[in-house]
Amino acid sequence: MIPNDLKYTNDHEWVRVNGDIAEVGITHFAQEQLGDIVFVEVPAVGTAVAAKDRLGVVESVKTVSDVFAPVSGEVVEINPLLVEDNDDFQPEIVNSDPFGEGWMVRLRMSKPEELSGLLSAEDYKIVTEEA
Repeated sequence: MIPNDLKYTNDHEWVRVNGDIAEVGITHFAQEQLGDIVFVEVPAVGTAVAAKDRLGVVESVKTVSDVFAPVSGEVVEINPLLVEDNDDFQPEIVNSDPFGEGWMVRLRMSKPEELSGLLSAEDYKIVTEEA
């Protein structure tokens, strides 16, 4: 389950690009390795991040894992389903729909050229096979 229309990192994040906006989440492989996700920490809207900076944290019943920014930019939206004080708080959506409703943040890219350094679906498949 590796969608062809996304870019990937060696750290198991994915990116969906729409104009200058990069939607970011963790891959199906990552959520499988983590197990049942119980909490997701994401930065506030307006936070600037550089590629490879810590973007957030995913906590599961097994472990806690950092999520890294695949590209540089400013957080323009966070997934409301991952906000703990939201009445509709559903961190488990990252397990059930990691490439859809389980997205974490949307970044306005400041260096879209960084996308060229990310992995294709085919390259990411090799990474997961070697893990």
